[in-house]
Amino acid sequence: MTTTATGATATRTAVVSFDQVSKVYGAVRAVDGLTLDLHPGETVALLGPNGAGKSSTLDLLLGLRTADSGTVSLFGTTPQEAIKAGRVGAMLQSGGLMEDVTVEELVRLACDLHPRPHPVGDVLARAGIASIAGRMVNKLSGGQEQRVRFALATAGANDLIVLDEPTTGMDVTARQAFWATMREQAEQGRTVLFATHYLEEADAIADRVLVLHKGRLLADGTAAEIKAKAGARRISFELEGAINEDALRALPFLASLDVNGRRVRIQSHNADATVHAVYGLGLYPRELEVAGLGLEQAFVAITEAEEARNS
Repeated sequence: MTTTATGATATRTAVVSFDQVSKVYGAVRAVDGLTLDLHPGETVALLGPNGAGKSSTLDLLLGLRTADSGTVSLFGTTPQEAIKAGRVGAMLQSGGLMEDVTVEELVRLACDLHPRPHPVGDVLARAGIASIAGRMVNKLSGGQEQRVRFALATAGANDLIVLDEPTTGMDVTARQAFWATMREQAEQGRTVLFATHYLEEADAIADRVLVLHKGRLLADGTAAEIKAKAGARRISFELEGAINEDALRALPFLASLDVNGRRVRIQSHNADATVHAVYGLGLYPRELEVAGLGLEQAFVAITEAEEARNS
């Protein structure tokens, strides 16, 4: 059961369900008791530093690995059965492309193999590769290869689309077109799960953000909720004359300090008190700005706090 914004209670069937899932490789616990549900129409960003367990989580979701404990289910069945039924499309970061064929031949093969295929022309157009349909796959640029992988992931009417670093190698125009297509997929009720290092994409695109760290789920919410969870705000200003960094480091509620020339950048857990203390030092900051953390700063703050707790 889930509760809506108005307080009404409604039942939503989970597209993806992880229930206390763990995966261990030797001494490394890649996934550690992971529990989460994804629902229809959600666009979900999966974030985490290197070694956080993102790839292992996606491998378990796609049935490429088997959990050591816990249960992974897709649409109420196993990942293998859901994929066999044509309900899942996946765009992995590398590999998966035959080389000695044209783009159209490869996409046509994917459509022919899908239980619920889309017309080849529609798939090529949606991925923005109709103009290179006759080109050999081994002659493509990195960005073009990514768009071909996207075409393969959307060759049929999938209910879940899983994307691993989908826009790597794409230029700005291609990235914007790609995400416009992903929004359309979500609007049609499909669930989109993507792992990315481009945190600005997660901020702009995702309805929901999952932050993994050492195989555990640290945060789960909207981008705004993740930023609020970091519990700090950004303060930026310029100072004239010599800057006493020791005095600035003694400011109350300070989370971090960066001095670059005359520009001072602070993260504070109580921005009002910190700014008041700056004036209390007899300083007169110019171009004073106070703002919430961006998703990237919040992500760093959350993961660093977790590292500090475990050190």
